[in-house]
Amino acid sequence: MIDAEIWPIPARTATQLLWLLLLASGLLLAGLWLPMLTLTKFLFIASSFSVISGVVELLNRGEWFLFLVVGLFSVILPLLKITLLFVMLYTREIRSARLGHLLRLMHDYGRWAMLDVMVVAVMIVTVKLGVVAEIEIHSGLYLFGVAVLLIMFITHRVVSYARS
Repeated sequence: MIDAEIWPIPARTATQLLWLLLLASGLLLAGLWLPMLTLTKFLFIASSFSVISGVVELLNRGEWFLFLVVGLFSVILPLLKITLLFVMLYTREIRSARLGHLLRLMHDYGRWAMLDVMVVAVMIVTVKLGVVAEIEIHSGLYLFGVAVLLIMFITHRVVSYARS
């Protein structure tokens, strides 16, 4: 018999959350690579950006600080969070000391998830302030947003089981 102290997440719930996490992973990857927005200047010059292409562009332009902040909080940490959630849900081991510490870090990191929203909002406001520029939103932004919401939901469920 499985010890409830080690595996407090019921098998059926863990399976459902794993499927949701798999969906969120696909949406996140698509959201990172698909265009999020297109900037049009002077009605002729258009540039489409995804999160990945934007991070690469920041690196190419020598914007090291922005490259590190956006790359870390929009790409690296969400991928690490998904990996940790997969491990925790697959093993259903959320009360071990090692994974408990990682769960606390992940929960604390969750407060930084709004940084993604802020970065996109700053980009949109910056573009909207320009008289000669327009912005068009694409599916990458919506997929990225849905993935972030799903990951937040899954994290909340895992944290609630860990605390019970």
